[in-house]
Order: sequence, then C-alpha cells, then structure tokens
Amino acid sequence: MAANGDESLIIVMRAGATSEEIRHVLDRLAEAGAEAHVSEGAQRTVIGVVGDRIRIQQLPWEAFPGVERAVPVLKPFKFVSRDFQSEDSIVDVGGIPVGGGHFAVIAGPCAVESRDQLFRSAEAVRAAGATILRGDAFKPRTSPYSFQGLGEKGLELLAEAREEFGMPFVAEVVDPRDVELVTSYADLIRVGTRNMANFTLLSELGRQPKPVMLKRGFTATIEEWLNAAEYVYKEGNHEVILCERGIRTFETATRNTLDISAVPVLKGLSHLPVIVDPSHSGGKRELVAPLARVAVAAPADGVMIDVHPSPETALVDGAQAILPSEFADLMTQISAVAEAMGLSL
Repeated sequence: MAANGDESLIIVMRAGATSEEIRHVLDRLAEAGAEAHVSEGAQRTVIGVVGDRIRIQQLPWEAFPGVERAVPVLKPFKFVSRDFQSEDSIVDVGGIPVGGGHFAVIAGPCAVESRDQLFRSAEAVRAAGATILRGDAFKPRTSPYSFQGLGEKGLELLAEAREEFGMPFVAEVVDPRDVELVTSYADLIRVGTRNMANFTLLSELGRQPKPVMLKRGFTATIEEWLNAAEYVYKEGNHEVILCERGIRTFETATRNTLDISAVPVLKGLSHLPVIVDPSHSGGKRELVAPLARVAVAAPADGVMIDVHPSPETALVDGAQAILPSEFADLMTQISAVAEAMGLSL
C-alpha cells in the first residue's frame, strides 16, 4: 500500500509494445525510485507503479514509446485489483489449476489426527473426485487447552499421503517462524481467519514461492481482505487465492454467516481466484451440501470441504465434517452445477 506522498499508477502498454519499449519505461521508473510490478496479459502488458507522487507526476508517461495510457489508482489495494490485471489469475497448486474457469475441490479432515484417519479420508475424497487434499498440522484454537495439531509429524503424514494418492495438499501456517517449515512440505499455504491481519506473516509469505490461500477474517470487510492480499502480492508472490469462510454477524443459527455475495463482488474488484469454505461458514454437517452448491453457482473457483471417516470422534470441528459417502454424493451435485456454469473440474 502506498505511503503518504506516494502515487499509485497503472501504465498500460500498447498492444504489440516491444520488450525494449517496456524496458525503457521500467528503467525510468527505477530512476524515479518507484516500485514496478509487471503483468503480461494475452494482448497487453500492464505495469503497476508505487512511488513518490511528485517524481512520478513529472514524467509524461503517455509520451513514452509504446505507452497507451497512464491511469492513477484510487483504490487502497493496487496490484490485486482488476485495474492492474483485467484477466483472471490462474494459480497452480502442485499441477492443479485454480481460477480462470478451473474449479478446484479441496477436501479432507480439518486436522491431521493420525495416519489412519488421514489416509482413509484422502483415499475417499480422491476416489470421489477431489483434486487437492486438506489437513492441518497446526491448529490455532479459541481455547489453549484444545487440540493444537501434530506439528511437523502432521506435515510428514500429509507429504506421505500426497505420494500415496497423487494429491497436492494445503496446510495452515500460524506463525512467521514456521513459514520455512510449512513451505518445505505443503503445496499451498493457508492463512486462517485469525491471521488475515497478521501483516508480518503475510509479508513473510510474500517472500516465498509457494501459492498462498488467504481466508477472510471473520470481522473483515472485503476491502480489508484485499489489502491483506496486497501484502503478499507486493512482496513478489503473485500466487494468491482468496477464501470466503463466513463472517461474524448477529445470527446464531449458523457458526458464521456465509457472505456469498462476496464472490461476485471480488470477481469485479480483483483478478485473484476466489473459493468458498462451506464447512466453517455453516458449521453444521447438514448445511455443507447446500452451501457448496450455492458456491459453485456464484460462481466461485473452488470449494474446501471437511471430510472425516468418523466425525463423532474428530478432535477438531466434528460437527461440520461430512462422511466420505456424503462427500461422494456432493461431488455428483457439484459436477452437475459446475457443468451448467461452464466450469472445468
């Protein structure tokens, strides 16, 4: 985010602008002490700029060879906005594309409890058609006495399951000191709702190459959420997925209130993929399927679903976990809605 006295600018190059013309603009930005981020689209190259307002405004950008126009950016988030990149971003998660019409189904237990529990879950969700495995080794809990996860042992089990079932996996990181450890195992790094505003953690994740899933804070506005994504993006990691997981409202009938309107709103504001977590939003097993169907129709770019072989024995969030047989039925429904929406599973 630009500091006081800074200018945010989008420089749109002409279709067919040469690499020399683009390099000339980048060189002049560097001379002006500005930070530049390049987005190469199918038709045009767009350069996002943050720098000193006076020095940037003094340069006649539209007179530069190859420049079509220069547009000031008024939004607080710059590089994750549609102004910076009009085309949908497609994030690669261990060979699985997410976004741009590619719909991802992420499924598995909320937390890794044992090898048997994880492998039974992974085998079931893989057979039903899920493409990415979920299962956390570190669990930030409301109570300090609740199960906190298996730590590195959990990551080792997830890596073993990846090899056994051919599924990349997502795992949460809760502490900047654990970033190197989690990224050495996981294919997709998740930031939970409680850490959406942990800017030290976000910046650290922006300096490593693994894709990042950023869950919405349960009291965060959409603008605050996109600003959090900007922290990751501006550090150089452009592989960011947004996850709507419900927000805290006055309603008590559900664990959280799924803000399904956030999906089309984000699609208009940002080029980043958007997925939905129907498990943590509803918080009840019977709500997972209807909320998942709505998410596909929104249309989101994926769903993340808690699946457990024995929910009544789950150490974390058993009330919202569905059985493998229920997940298989849900996949049939998801496939039908996705086909109607022109999405590719």
